[in-house]
Amino acid sequence: MVDERKIPATMSTQHPDNVNLPDWCEGTVIEGDVEIYEAYFAYSQLGCHEVMWDSEGKDVDTRVVRKLLDKHPEFFMEHQLGKNVFLTYRIPNPKIEGAERKVFVETLYNIAVACDVASTFYKRDVAPIFEVILPFTTDAKEPIWLYNYYRKAITTVEEAYLDNSLKAKDWIGCFQPKSIEVIPLIEDFDSILAADKIVEPYIKAVKPKYLRVFIARSDPALNYGLLSAVLLSKLAFSKLRVLEKKLDVTIHLILGVGSMPFRGHLSPENVGKFLHEYRGLSTVTIQSALKYDYPTTQVKDCINTLNKRLPNGEPPTIDPSEEEKLVEMLHKSRRFYERVVEELAPLINSVSSYVPARRARKLHIGLFGYSHKVGGVSLPRAIPFAAALYSLGIPPEFLGGKFFEEMKEDEWKLVQKFYVNLKHDLDVAGGYLSRRNVEMLKDNCKLVAEKASMSREKLMNVLNEVSADIEAIEKTFSIKLGPRSSIEKKHKNFANNFLISYIDGDKAGTSTSLIEAARIRRCLG
Repeated sequence: MVDERKIPATMSTQHPDNVNLPDWCEGTVIEGDVEIYEAYFAYSQLGCHEVMWDSEGKDVDTRVVRKLLDKHPEFFMEHQLGKNVFLTYRIPNPKIEGAERKVFVETLYNIAVACDVASTFYKRDVAPIFEVILPFTTDAKEPIWLYNYYRKAITTVEEAYLDNSLKAKDWIGCFQPKSIEVIPLIEDFDSILAADKIVEPYIKAVKPKYLRVFIARSDPALNYGLLSAVLLSKLAFSKLRVLEKKLDVTIHLILGVGSMPFRGHLSPENVGKFLHEYRGLSTVTIQSALKYDYPTTQVKDCINTLNKRLPNGEPPTIDPSEEEKLVEMLHKSRRFYERVVEELAPLINSVSSYVPARRARKLHIGLFGYSHKVGGVSLPRAIPFAAALYSLGIPPEFLGGKFFEEMKEDEWKLVQKFYVNLKHDLDVAGGYLSRRNVEMLKDNCKLVAEKASMSREKLMNVLNEVSADIEAIEKTFSIKLGPRSSIEKKHKNFANNFLISYIDGDKAGTSTSLIEAARIRRCLG
């Protein structure tokens, strides 16, 4: 581990939100050795500082360091892993992924293996991997457990006697690095609001020189809606900034974002507004749609801009009275969103089966499925969830929009203060609305309800709620939602064709139209 390290600005991830596949990928799924090349491509061609190597919810090659150094020695001799470019494991959380508990152990052991490989390659002691991301962090004890497990169960094994005279390290060598850095990934409503309380005990116990904290932006949108997801991240940023000053330790914020407004709105066209919206960041995720669904020159320019402009100042401070009002408002907003999503769930699940897989992921229903407050409704992950709704011509940004009619003046002031691009985000999403599809769903309600295995009455009721959400947003923000540009009108045509094919049972036509619409908006979801 290095004493003075470069904090990566851009983290390439394996999120499968891309519709297009890069020309170096054969087939329809990026996996195996192709993911090894993808990591090199992200570093060498796109300029990403960091690659997340993801063993949470998917199989991953644990010999990644060996293969990178073997296949691309010249690049990595000039750009040292662990110093100039970074590889960071996201590991399964043993508390959540019960069947993957030993993958957690295997991945941690591989950190020491990678160290041996890299040290041989560089002919000096090098720790190419020295930090891991712990998903679904909800308790202050979890990152401490992870930190201590690595130290006590992996590195100290070298001191074990194998007989009366031989220690393990004399036979298999020492285990390096001696400790790892833990990046808590905080994803659910209550945990994001308690981000400071989760992080503080870890800082006091471990006493790190700095800490990277990862705040989810995509799953909270799936679980609680657009407004809640954005404002939750702002509350977490503010709390962590206060904690940073209190404990006199630097906290580097990471935000996990996709390219559409619903999942974060980091795209080449919106990079300036994104940086203005999310002040206080050190690192952002570069997901697959951003990498592969835009022209490469635009992608490189976007990543270069982020590398130059991050970190981007301090996050706005939210005082206790503002926080109290925001949290109360978020609970109300969340209820509006959840009610509509719970009722739409059968249709979303039916349509999401047409979303193509771009990575070999295991089944994972996301946090929404674990919630006891929404009737235990199970939904797909955030990407196919959003893809299903965009394909239907019902952007997920609008769900629960009737809440905006209920907001009080003091609530409006807070929203305008802490979600500066709200109207812009809704306006951009509005280009992908198809009123014709909403009416077509109503006109064919009985048939669609049968295909989605739900009652006709329930479907008609929720479609009327969706129409009311859209009307409320138009009225509140004085914007006309719907396609304006020729490209957005083409998207509407493909969304119309998608729904017609879905209703007719034309599976090939349904899949083709979904993909063509996704190409136009430059992502699946």
